[in-house]
Amino acid sequence: MVKVSMQAIMLAFKSLRCGCVSAKMVTTLIASRFYVAKFIAALIIAMGAPAIVQSEILSSSEASMQKQVRQIPSLILSPVFPDLALNKPLFLTHAGDGSDRLFLVEQGGAIKVVANGSDGSDAKLFFDIQSATKNRFTVSDEEGLLGLAFDPNYRTNGYFYVYYSAVSPRRSVISRFRVSPDDPNRFEEASEHILLTVEQDYRNHNGGMLSFGPDDYLYVGLGDGGSAGDPHHRAQDLGQLLGKILRLDVQGRAAPDNPFVTVEGARDEIWAYGLRNPWRFSFDRKTGDLWAADVGQNSREEVNKIVRGGNYGWRWFEGNHSYQLDEDSYKHKVIMPVVDYSHQLGQSVTGGYVYRGARFPQLDGWYLFGDYVSGRLWALDTALEKPSMIAVGQVGHPSSFGEDEAGELYMVSYVGQIYQLMPE
Repeated sequence: MVKVSMQAIMLAFKSLRCGCVSAKMVTTLIASRFYVAKFIAALIIAMGAPAIVQSEILSSSEASMQKQVRQIPSLILSPVFPDLALNKPLFLTHAGDGSDRLFLVEQGGAIKVVANGSDGSDAKLFFDIQSATKNRFTVSDEEGLLGLAFDPNYRTNGYFYVYYSAVSPRRSVISRFRVSPDDPNRFEEASEHILLTVEQDYRNHNGGMLSFGPDDYLYVGLGDGGSAGDPHHRAQDLGQLLGKILRLDVQGRAAPDNPFVTVEGARDEIWAYGLRNPWRFSFDRKTGDLWAADVGQNSREEVNKIVRGGNYGWRWFEGNHSYQLDEDSYKHKVIMPVVDYSHQLGQSVTGGYVYRGARFPQLDGWYLFGDYVSGRLWALDTALEKPSMIAVGQVGHPSSFGEDEAGELYMVSYVGQIYQLMPE
């Protein structure tokens, strides 16, 4: 893997604009898909793209995606927390304790807590992983502090769970911590209890999502282990945890009714498999359905509805297209995406949420998601058997979506801005 500094990329881009180099020469600077995403994101900034675009003109081939039985209202993204400084935020969630606080996860290892509806000036440092893990933490490329979930009984036990990257050896760690008994806005530093570690060969495709399901089990998203094309074929290997969604109890043990507990050679923790890099999943508050976005390789991005024991096809399939079929691919049932889209529309899908809030009933049942590279935002109607993607806007670098306790939706921009989604 060849690393290229952002300064070099921007210099190449400027040279490309003035005609000093070819597009092909610029492309050769980028050695991995992660750097392609950073390169295109840098282009968006350099070209002065607007933060929000309320309408979008699609090509004739894309326009077919707009056919829908139910019309979604026009949406706006309203900036919130104007006085809150964030550095590479990756996630937003709530504690479910009735406090209506929001918790914002930064890739560098901090979690900040802020009162919902405030200007952000009241923000506190809830969690600092550097002080919690004694220098085991690492942040590089797609590594870092990637996920946060609060125990269903957080109000009484004070437990919360984080997903972070560690070194020596390189690995993903899922740990439980406890809030300070003296300060509800600060964690207890000596409280770490490691639930699970998974060794990683590369700095990409780590997954990172944590979420408790309606069954009170902890669901964990893991990518295929990185590099490109799943070279070790881990996503289809039930003997490995990479390329999977896991289902654990609060002690880190496999749920006893997981689908592969009786399958010889399979890991008991697995709930679903055949995933490349599930970047954000969420449960529908009303139906309990699990929706997951899976980042593609060369040509397609996809959104899946995850079911017990489901195989989602990677690396045999990328989206609805074949990627690397072999003789084993014809022996297994593969679940195809609910929707997928080409890299003409975006190159790194970011999963969102089904809206179930009370403020905007016309949004009820719509799943909102986006693309980190292009910044495009879409919605799909979950009430339909075969929903289509509806373009609803564009914003800079959507790294995640989030819900508050009332089910209202937010969008997290990697450049440090938080937006609330609402009808125009």
